[in-house]
Amino acid sequence: MGDVILRLKRVGGQVEGLIRMIEREDECAQIITQFQAAKAALDNTFSLVLQRNLKDCLSQDDSKSLEKILKLITKH
Repeated sequence: MGDVILRLKRVGGQVEGLIRMIEREDECAQIITQFQAAKAALDNTFSLVLQRNLKDCLSQDDSKSLEKILKLITKH
């Protein structure tokens, strides 16, 4: 999970950068680009964690955990 932590720290840095950009009132297009990059990085990290957890649940035949995960990802 060390790689996930590193990814999340990078996303945290991107969010901090976004805050600074908004505080400085940087150009809107640059802010939107940074938002999209942070969102993509977070989405990719989420997919990685989800994939690993699903693999664990499936390998252990843990249907209760699998159902719980499916409920979480389909909840909006």
